[in-house]
Amino acid sequence: MLNPTAEQTAAAERFQAGEHLALQAGAGTGKTTTLALLASRTPRPGRYIAYNRAIALDAAARFPTTVICKTAHALAYAALGHRYRTRLNGPRQAGWRTGAALGITRPVRIGDRDVSPRALSHTALQAVTRYCHSADRTLTRHHVPPLRGIEDRGLHAELVAVVLPFAQKAWADLQHPDNGVVRFDHDHYLKMWALSQPKIDASFLLLDEAQDTNPVVEQIFTAQRDHAQLVMVGDSAQAIYGWRGARDVMTGFDGTALTLSQSFRFGPHLAQEANRWLAIAGAPIRLEGTESIRTELGATDHPQAVLCRTNVGAMTEVMKLLAVGRRVALAGGGSALKALAQAARDLKEGRRTAHPELILFSSWGELQDYAQQDPAGSDLLPLVDLVQEHGVDAILTAVDQLVDESRAEVTVSTAHKAKGREWPQVKIADDFLPPKDTEEKDSQGLPVPGPIDETEARLAYVAVTRARHRLDLGGLSWIHHHPDGNPPPSTPRHLLTP
Repeated sequence: MLNPTAEQTAAAERFQAGEHLALQAGAGTGKTTTLALLASRTPRPGRYIAYNRAIALDAAARFPTTVICKTAHALAYAALGHRYRTRLNGPRQAGWRTGAALGITRPVRIGDRDVSPRALSHTALQAVTRYCHSADRTLTRHHVPPLRGIEDRGLHAELVAVVLPFAQKAWADLQHPDNGVVRFDHDHYLKMWALSQPKIDASFLLLDEAQDTNPVVEQIFTAQRDHAQLVMVGDSAQAIYGWRGARDVMTGFDGTALTLSQSFRFGPHLAQEANRWLAIAGAPIRLEGTESIRTELGATDHPQAVLCRTNVGAMTEVMKLLAVGRRVALAGGGSALKALAQAARDLKEGRRTAHPELILFSSWGELQDYAQQDPAGSDLLPLVDLVQEHGVDAILTAVDQLVDESRAEVTVSTAHKAKGREWPQVKIADDFLPPKDTEEKDSQGLPVPGPIDETEARLAYVAVTRARHRLDLGGLSWIHHHPDGNPPPSTPRHLLTP
């Protein structure tokens, strides 16, 4: 780096002093560049642990040769996973076939529902996955996930009693390197490596995207403290994968806490907008935009990206854009939406579906009742409405019309899939809804809006910080009229502005 910022220089100095560091790096603040700066200041051998293979490959071209850039899975494969090479290349098969091989052959009555062998098989295999993502030494009852339609605690306990023995049998099956009935995947050998209490041969370790670290990777990383200097970098406000087992390890880390607040992606106006959401999320940083970058907030008719809250919201945007003749890409491809539409077709035609979200429902009417009447199913209501309005055939036709991003005029993405990406102009879709009003009234007799959930605030922060030059707030514009987005003047200024 020719001209590191004061914050980057401070991080380099603390690193050279041998301190363990937790580096909070806001959106667009150059976290990987900063880690490369740290590594360039020492001849010691180090390891950079990347979130995925693409990031590791990119980092390898930017770090000095003294630093080996790998994912946690790559480290685990070299140490242990290669022994399971034969099983890793095994054919894919339906979960119910795996379940049958484990002994799941009959339905079980739980409450007023018959839970099929297909559903039981899926749940048992999911329990193994959750265990592999955890730091736990043994697979126990809390790894068994809930099933839609039987979320009640007592009913879930009945499910656990049935499923847990099969999950434990599946894990035992996975221990055999050469053969078995359960399909072996990369998370399995990562967990086995973690259980072996490995020692990583390095003088220092750099952990990227620490806010979305699975507990199993956190366990491996922190266990190196006695012999290696530890540096974790991430953005606690972008911790948006808790629903799949990830955990923000930044805030509780025993080390010197530093920040990177200067964003090189956008200008001051967008930084101010991002800071609204950072305040709501209780984040430890506020962003400063780069003065030389002109980023505007306002409507745009031709965004390069439309960001949505949900997969169903993304499908709605795809259909709108196709209807006006735009060439549309969907981040991550259309397979997830196609699977949901096909599951809806099965239910509408009186067949059960294998889709894990809808596996317990025997008919479309049953799903409609659950989505409309049960609070646990409210997130499925947009799917029901979309199918009712357009029909399954129209949805499948739209998915087939999607193009590759390289040929698209506009990319539709969920905010989750947009993480780590950026576009010149971004529009926020309409499915980012405000919280429901409370029963309380304000001084004018109007309902007081409900509080904004911190998880939703973090997701909104990710969404609004993807734009470089123009942001159309669209479905998040309600924040300007919500009290949480407009704190009273008595709030200390250092909590409001960069």
